Amino acid sequence: MTFHDAAAREFPPYSTDACVKCNVCTTVCPVARVTDAFPGPKYVGPQAERFRGPDVGDASPDRTVDLCSGCGICTRACPHGVLIAETNNRARAAIVADRGSSFRNRLISDTDLMIRAGTPLAPLANFGLQNRMARWMGEKVLGVHRRGPLAKFSRTTFGSWWRRRGGLTALPSDAEPSKTIVYFHGCAVNGFEPDLGRDAVAILERNGFTVVVPRQECCGLPFISNGLYETARRKAGRNLSSLAAFARAGSRIVGTSTSCTHALKAEYREMLDLSDADATAVADATWDICELLVDLHDRGQLDVGFAPIVEPLPYHPPCQLKSHGIGTPAMDLFGLVPGLRAIDSDHDCCGAAGTYGLKVERWQIAQDVGAPLFAKVRASGAARAACDSETCRWQIESSTGVPTVHPITILAESYRRADAAREEPWRRIV
Repeated sequence: MTFHDAAAREFPPYSTDACVKCNVCTTVCPVARVTDAFPGPKYVGPQAERFRGPDVGDASPDRTVDLCSGCGICTRACPHGVLIAETNNRARAAIVADRGSSFRNRLISDTDLMIRAGTPLAPLANFGLQNRMARWMGEKVLGVHRRGPLAKFSRTTFGSWWRRRGGLTALPSDAEPSKTIVYFHGCAVNGFEPDLGRDAVAILERNGFTVVVPRQECCGLPFISNGLYETARRKAGRNLSSLAAFARAGSRIVGTSTSCTHALKAEYREMLDLSDADATAVADATWDICELLVDLHDRGQLDVGFAPIVEPLPYHPPCQLKSHGIGTPAMDLFGLVPGLRAIDSDHDCCGAAGTYGLKVERWQIAQDVGAPLFAKVRASGAARAACDSETCRWQIESSTGVPTVHPITILAESYRRADAAREEPWRRIV
């Protein structure tokens, strides 16, 4: 099942009256499970919302709503369809609008700025990210935990590679829109994991698609998560202006970050109230890359010439993927790779929640939330793990020491092995 199977996706209203105080949301909340400081999603969300008025400073009971990680598990669990996590985040945004935001939160939200500053100085920046004294200073001055999961900057961005390659940024006049993919690479690929972007392009082209990479910027989700809605709306507006024409032409928009694709599919409308024609067109055209590949397989159109990869692979489906409502397409794809023993982690949340796990006052909560997952990954004895979300990958790798990759990395490796075997048939592939 894909996000696009339904003829139309309806988003329920932000009605606190629909909450019947059943406490299902509190029962499943990973943050409430590990700390008594957070009273639970019901109390800071629908229940507290009844006491909030126009004057947030006087009407909002307290700031415990900021302990909500925004994982969305409560919303998915609510039997009455209340958008609990979204209500909580709107309350955070109202508090930020009323009382302001910290420099730390504004800085770690601005991934585009960090990439522009960090990539040209990648060796120096990466030295600082790995230097214990520099990280200690970052904790004391900025409030970014010294052990928070931070990725290394790439020396060149994915965008630079695409331009050097002569890649398309607009639809060719003779393009068939249904066979054209607009790749929304997101910040992680652009500044930290360009190899993942190259693998994604190779897989899409291998399966007969023309790939276009138009002008784009951060999806805005880090700003949304930190309650900085006005900045998020500006970024969302520019992305919609760039992407909507492709969507209307019949091209699909595909991303390798479940967080970015969920922002395009749902959060621009659920969180930012961007429900105009552009937002709807982009949402309807957006696919997660594993979702797309499974759909191709179901139609008999996927190249299934995968070479064996004989190894165990712990796999963690991230919270944002679950919010798509598309199951675990990566697990279906792993099943096509001979010898690959993929194991679903069966854990709700790794604790990272975007920038949440970086904050000095939230780091231990994030670690406690993810502890059972980290134990499973370490106990598996696997050489690597897999996860669809970049911040979750960095969290798992940082907390376990086990390299953690995107599912597309595994599929691309299997394709390359198959190509090598055809070129050198005497070579045994293991």
